[in-house]
Amino acid sequence: MQYSDPATIAFLRQRRSHPPKLLTGPPPARAELMNLLELAARVPDHGKLEPWRFVVLERDTLDRLAPLLAAYVAAQGGDEAAVEKARSAFDSPVIVAVVSSPVDSPKIPEWEQFLSAGAVCLELLNAALAAGYGAAWLTGYATQAEFANAHLGVSGHERVVGLVHIGQRGTTPPDRPRPDIAGKTVFL
Repeated sequence: MQYSDPATIAFLRQRRSHPPKLLTGPPPARAELMNLLELAARVPDHGKLEPWRFVVLERDTLDRLAPLLAAYVAAQGGDEAAVEKARSAFDSPVIVAVVSSPVDSPKIPEWEQFLSAGAVCLELLNAALAAGYGAAWLTGYATQAEFANAHLGVSGHERVVGLVHIGQRGTTPPDRPRPDIAGKTVFL
């Protein structure tokens, strides 16, 4: 068995998010989206607790929620630009809310379960990109507890870790400056 995968290394070296404003429809079909979610679930999960779940926001739901999110941002004191940005945040073809849903465990701390949910976000992002879609992992007002509890079916002990926007790729965004790894690394 060969353990090296140069194609995956090349993919990771060039990987970049696609801003939602550059995404177009159609979104992945439900069967393909379910496949991407299966790939996303292949993350480190100490204790096999599966401390996360998915809420898929399709076009009809996004259209219904966009004005509610805009009103929520206005009620939070957001200016006109913030309200419009919030409303347009739901313009993506499909958005998957990844929800951290911690499980009571005497062995696995909640923070570790939260990190597993974050890993799900990155795995879903990379699966969508590898499948040829454009995608981005964002947060924002829609992930705040008050909005998520009222409109995304998130319960009190849960938290939206990320909104993964998926659609057809538009213009490929320019690469951004990358960190100086040597400056951020210490060998002991």
